[in-house]
Amino acid sequence: MERKDFETWLDNISVTFLSLTDLQKNETLDHLISLSGAVQLRHLSNNLETLLKRDFLKLLPLELSFYLLKWLDPQTLLTCCLVSKQWNKVISACTEVWQTACKNLGWQIDDSLQDALHWKKVYLKAILRMKQLEDHEAFETSSLIGHSARVYALYYKDGLLCTGSDDLSAKLWDVSTGQCVYGIQTHTCAAVKFDEQKLVTGSFDNTVACWEWSSGARTQHFRGHTGAVFSVDYNDELDILVSGSADFTVKVWALSAGTCLNTLTGHTEWVTKVVLQKCKVKSLLHSPGDYILLSADKYEIKIWPIGREINCKCLKTLSVSEDRSICLQPRLHFDGQYIVCSSALGLYQWDFASYDILRVIKTPEIANLALLGFGDVFALLFDNRYLYIMDLRTESLISRWPLPEYRKSKRGSSFLAGEASWLNGLDGHNDTGLVFATSMPDHSIHLVLWKEHG
Repeated sequence: MERKDFETWLDNISVTFLSLTDLQKNETLDHLISLSGAVQLRHLSNNLETLLKRDFLKLLPLELSFYLLKWLDPQTLLTCCLVSKQWNKVISACTEVWQTACKNLGWQIDDSLQDALHWKKVYLKAILRMKQLEDHEAFETSSLIGHSARVYALYYKDGLLCTGSDDLSAKLWDVSTGQCVYGIQTHTCAAVKFDEQKLVTGSFDNTVACWEWSSGARTQHFRGHTGAVFSVDYNDELDILVSGSADFTVKVWALSAGTCLNTLTGHTEWVTKVVLQKCKVKSLLHSPGDYILLSADKYEIKIWPIGREINCKCLKTLSVSEDRSICLQPRLHFDGQYIVCSSALGLYQWDFASYDILRVIKTPEIANLALLGFGDVFALLFDNRYLYIMDLRTESLISRWPLPEYRKSKRGSSFLAGEASWLNGLDGHNDTGLVFATSMPDHSIHLVLWKEHG
């Protein structure tokens, strides 16, 4: 048949074919297929695959592809990356998808960084770390050896751990190397806090002292308590030091002069924790930037305004129960916005603007679970046998780590949390360094550290 005649015939049969019903069209195709040879059938097979299996991700505009991809879970997206180079390119370019995936894992996200490939790599790193946590394989242990008597006081800051002991010494350790940076002679220490130049110690001899690291000299001696000093805090800007004691009082001292400025009364038990912190929220009683002192005993947390006006009165007293059989754990979290403490009833979180209880996290399956650290995403907890990580979004325990028979202390200063930034969300960089430290019966310090990424 000539080309012209063929085109005329094809036009006529096309018009007729389009006028048929679906059933008639199917019968027509069946008849034509029955008349076809191998060449025609192969041609039909090749074209059907193209027509029926369209690559919609490739054909759609990029913005619409990104919108569709947001509905898929990350594991499915990773599988889709294996379909073709084009799919991998499109999926790997969707910044919001990978940022959301990281957020869902509890990862800290810098929204200003719009590099999709970066966030995909962060997600891949994140799922490996989360799997390590779920499999209880994220940490490793180490020990610091050097004291000759019980270690009763610990304080951690910026990779350095300070330990105070009954051997009348305090030592400063580099956690990453395990080396002792400074060792100075002191009194017997019940509490320690330090910075680059000085060390402040609270002692079982009822005094507080300030020491110079470089020379080991005692630069101030604060006398006035009639019981052991269990907790100290200070602020160079205010030139103030605060101390909590077994004499049921909190004392406010001039840090440089060593004189007592005020004695705060009202506690009916040992004051085991004092925290001096800037307020971050506004209320009728305080404004952002005001300095606030928290003091805690066995049953209550008291809130005091501390600033240029030293003669302060207690703003508020917080407790979890009127039942005196319910005790607060010695650890206390205060970041200027929230107060968190634990008891046998669970974790309690107060809003510092209103002093209202925001949430109570109950953990009935584990008795005597104590608070170590509290953040926006995770909390670090422990009991006599394990260290635990809780996902605060679901209030479920996602990981645990076995602990040795560490030295028990009713005051709570012989154990502490290390790095705290990861509690607000891991970011692939802050899961390093010290997680937990505690003193052991053999006078060593047991360390729990993040294991390096594999």
